[in-house]
Amino acid sequence: MAIISWYTLIGLIAQLAFAARMLVQWIMSERARAVVNPALFWWLSLLGSLTMSFYGYLREDLAILLGQLVSFYVYVYNLKLKGQLHKIGLLGSLAIIAAPLIMLILELRDGAAFAAIFLNDEAIPYGWLAFGMAGQFLFTFRFIYQLVVSHRQQQSLLPPTFWYISLLAALMVQVYGIYRLDIVLILGQVGGIITYVRNIMLHRQSLKAKAATVAPAVTSTNTTITASTSATAPQTQSEMQLASDKTEQGQL
Repeated sequence: MAIISWYTLIGLIAQLAFAARMLVQWIMSERARAVVNPALFWWLSLLGSLTMSFYGYLREDLAILLGQLVSFYVYVYNLKLKGQLHKIGLLGSLAIIAAPLIMLILELRDGAAFAAIFLNDEAIPYGWLAFGMAGQFLFTFRFIYQLVVSHRQQQSLLPPTFWYISLLAALMVQVYGIYRLDIVLILGQVGGIITYVRNIMLHRQSLKAKAATVAPAVTSTNTTITASTSATAPQTQSEMQLASDKTEQGQL
C-alpha cells in the first residue's frame, strides 16, 4: 500500500480537525492560566472522528476504524452536557448519532470480505495490529474516563488523568504510525504530544497557585486563633486566682 494516496488528504483533514481542537483548548487555557474545556473542542472532535473513521476504512486499518467508534459518542454526550445539541435541532442530532452506525453496518455487510481486508496478517501482523489497537483503545478509554467524571459532576470536564492517558496513547500511536509508515498518524500525534504535556504543566501550575493562595489564609487563621487564646488565658488565670482567694476567706 502506498505511503501517500488520494485518501491521505482525508486523513490529514481529520488530523487538522483534531489539531485545531487542541489548539483552541490550548490558547483558551493559556489565557485562563488553567485547563479549560470549550464547546468548540467537542465539535471539532466530532468532525475529526467522522473523517478519521472514513480514512481508516479507506486505509484498511481496523485499529484506526474501531478506535473512533466509542470516542464519537463520548463527543456527542459532552456536547449534550454543554447544551449544544439543541442548536442543530432534533433531526440534526439524530443524523449525527446515526452516522457512524450506518457506516459500520455498511462495512460489515460482507463479513468474509471485511475479515479479508481488515484481518489480513500479511498486510498488518497481528502483533502490530494489537499494539495499534491498544493505543487507540487508550485514546478511547481517556474519553470514557472523562465521560464518567463529567457525568458524576453533571458538567463537561477535562480531568488531569485525561492528559496523562492521552500522552501515553499518543506515544503508542506514534510508534504504530512509524511502523505503518502512515504519515497521517505520525503528523497527527506531534502536536497532540506537545499539547498534552503543556496541559499537564498548566494543571500543576494551577495546583501550586492554589496552594500558595491557601497557605497565607491558613497562617492568618492560626495566628488569629493563637492571639485569641493568648488574650483569654490571663482572664482565665485571674478568675482562678479570685476563686482561690474567696475559698481562703471562707476558711478563715
